[in-house]
Amino acid sequence: MQQPEGFVEEDSKHLVCKLKKSIYGLKQASRQWYLKFHKIITSFGFVENRLDECIYLKNSGSRFIFLVLYVDDILLASSDESLLYETKNFLSMNFEMKDLGEASYVLGIEIHRDRARGLLGLSQKAYIEKVLKRFNMQQSNGAEVPISKGDKLSQEDCPKTDFEKAEMRDKPYASVVGSIMYAQVCTRPDLAFSISVLGRYQANPGLAHWKAAKKVLGYMQRTKDHMLVFRRTDKLELVGYCDADFAGCADTARSTSSFVFMMGGGAVAWKSVKRSTIATSTMY
Repeated sequence: MQQPEGFVEEDSKHLVCKLKKSIYGLKQASRQWYLKFHKIITSFGFVENRLDECIYLKNSGSRFIFLVLYVDDILLASSDESLLYETKNFLSMNFEMKDLGEASYVLGIEIHRDRARGLLGLSQKAYIEKVLKRFNMQQSNGAEVPISKGDKLSQEDCPKTDFEKAEMRDKPYASVVGSIMYAQVCTRPDLAFSISVLGRYQANPGLAHWKAAKKVLGYMQRTKDHMLVFRRTDKLELVGYCDADFAGCADTARSTSSFVFMMGGGAVAWKSVKRSTIATSTMY
């Protein structure tokens, strides 16, 4: 770190300052915060998830508690109320924190509970409405599906003439795709295939791609009240589904495969992606 303005030693201008602790705003600040948090929380018995390093689990007999960390926001979910309070007290002793009570809104995701029926729903209605307003689609009549069976997008739809390129210059195609993608990643598996297709043409989108993206926004307008719903059950069972087309990509003749895994009546993992190899049947 260079000597700050006004505190430079005249006879030692070539020297730099050695940091004894991280300063907020510097490149290594976030990493130092994570390392400190990890050290403290693991000393309390939490174990880090090997696949997602921001999720921690602590078991105490038959009791358990999950801790989810996003920068400096913490979400706790426990099977036992006393264990929840123990964890909150421990965190309060080690960090300056504010308890916001029962979670109802996290990272743009609304949490709805119906304890009497044992239901929990995750919705992004507010986020979707913000996206629709940003792209002037809040008054859209709404499409029945995000992408129809007959909709075939390809590189042939990309701009070729100067006029076509100028026509697309003011279209925020990448911003639309990115905004839809966040909803898809969090709570909308029904948008996975659409994003998989639209994302292929971000480098040089054409008018047909733009219309397809607006159609997805129209579908989101009609289905903005949809949510992922999980049901309380005594027997948790993971159920998976997968499928693929054959040579579905008009540009490369590659297949698109998709999967979704369900637990508690709701989707917990999903993906739609173009394959790296070409296959026209299940036989190789």
